[in-house]
This record gives sequence, structure tokens and C-alpha cells, in this order.
Amino acid sequence: MIYTCTLNPAIDLFIETQQLKPRVVNRTNNYDIQANGKGVNVSFILKMLGIDNTALGVGGGFTNSFIEDTLTKRGIPNKFIHTDQPTRINVFTRVIEEDTEYKEVNSGPHVTKQQVAELMRMIEKLTSKDILIISGSFSEGINPNILVEIAKLSKVKRFKLIIDTNYKEVLDTLAFGPELLKPNVEELEKWFGSKILSQQDLIKYCEKLIDCGAKNILLSMGSEGALFVNKDTVLRGDAPKGVVVNTACSGDTMLGTFVAGMCQQKNLAENLKFSIAAGSSTAFKAGLTDFSDVEELNEQIKIETVRRDSK
Repeated sequence: MIYTCTLNPAIDLFIETQQLKPRVVNRTNNYDIQANGKGVNVSFILKMLGIDNTALGVGGGFTNSFIEDTLTKRGIPNKFIHTDQPTRINVFTRVIEEDTEYKEVNSGPHVTKQQVAELMRMIEKLTSKDILIISGSFSEGINPNILVEIAKLSKVKRFKLIIDTNYKEVLDTLAFGPELLKPNVEELEKWFGSKILSQQDLIKYCEKLIDCGAKNILLSMGSEGALFVNKDTVLRGDAPKGVVVNTACSGDTMLGTFVAGMCQQKNLAENLKFSIAAGSSTAFKAGLTDFSDVEELNEQIKIETVRRDSK
């Protein structure tokens, strides 16, 4: 079974407005309310691609009930540790006149030590047949060192661990051999304390992650596409052209699509290509892709083998 884990879920409010001016009533063109959180998004994408999964998480109040109800309606089992404070609401505002997107992201509810312990007890039940995907930021009260504790458990319980979060503690999980990391360029720069100026730099730092224990790296490069790196292969895919509407969920879409392809044993290059197309499709929409235009976008993408070493 695949489990996603969202430690700071959200309801996302997407707004489109012609203009945004202070001290006046700004009438919106339209809005959309969506159950969200990076792991929640991955669950949605996996399910759309025919991959059963269970969503784990931490959250509370009427906002988290909305997320749980949405997951259930889409056929995704879910188990959330409930907090006293409600799950956050984030706001993403697209201003047409400025061709600009504003992102207002809240910190989330406080999580107690007892609730963290309850979450860990759920994760301790995973087995060698399972995959755990940890995505996104952590709510207040969840120490990023939990990543290391979960990585240790993955080594003992032999479940595959996939991580998509920006905390520097990700580097401390490498000793336990995570199956896949999905950083972006800014996160690589943060982890290694260095400005990245070239594709060679990107590859160099991805290879450092591999040398330290990660098995696979899926690097999101936004409008430049993506890199896939493991000990044998470096693949680069460019991105299709389109009008970017919202970037909030594109990385989650790419990750969910890539993991689905792994489960379906897709050819690596084709899986990377399709995953970039799916992520781009989400970026060109107000919410997650429905995959209706992914095949068309897929045709625009070229995959280049940058390096392939003999085993």
C-alpha cells in the first residue's frame, strides 16, 4: 500500500481578480475552494491514475473535516490525528492586470507531543510492502527531526520512504537510504548553502545526495523542466509551453504521477516525460490537472540522457 503523509494540510482558496487595490472592495472574477496539502494532492493524483493509496495526516476542525470528506468521496481511505485547532486556510490570488500571483500561506495548528506520538504509532505499523510519501511543511509542534525518526523506521521496517519537504533535516535521512527525494532548485541551494548557477551544479548536488545514500532524485526546475538522477543515470526533461495560472500544486502532481509510473513499472524516460507534462498541466490550471491535456503537453517534451554509467 502507498501512504501519503501530510503534516500541515490546508484548504486552498483560489481567487482570480482583475485588479487588487487597497482600501476598496475588489470584486473577484471567480474563486475555487479545494482540499489541499502536498501529500493530499499526491493522494488525489495517484487515485486519478488508478493507484490505490491511504492518506495520513494531522489536522483539526471543520476545515480538516472538509479535507477528510473530500478524500473519502474520491475513494481514498484516510486517517488523521485530530488537533484542537483547525487546519489552516491558504489564499492564492491571481491579479489579471498585473499578471501576478499572490500567495498568502498560514502556519497551521499546534500539534502536541501526544499527537505526534500517535502519528508515529501509525507509521510504525508499516511493512516492507508499503511506500510512505512525506510531503510539505510541518504544523507547529512537529519537530523536523521527525524525518530522521521516520527514516530510521523505514530502515527497520523496510518500507520505502519518499520525501518532498524543504527542511535541512532531509540531509540527515540520507544515511537510511530513502527511496526518492523530490527537491527543487531553491531547496538544493538551502541544503548545500551555495548558489546554483548551471545544470552542471544541479547534477553535482543531486549526485552528492545519491553518494550520501538517497537512491533516486527527482528535481523540479519549474519552467526549465526536471532532472532525474540515480547512481546509473541522469535524465533531463524540458517543460512544455503554456500560460502559468497557479504553481502551488504542480510539484505535487509531478511527484504523484512519477510514483504512479514507478508502481506501473513504466520506462524511466517516459515516466519522467509524462510526469513533467502532468505537473505543467496543473500549473496551467487553477487546481489539479484532470489529465485531459497531458498527452498533448507530453508531445512537446524532450528527454535527454545527460549521463549513463555502466553498472
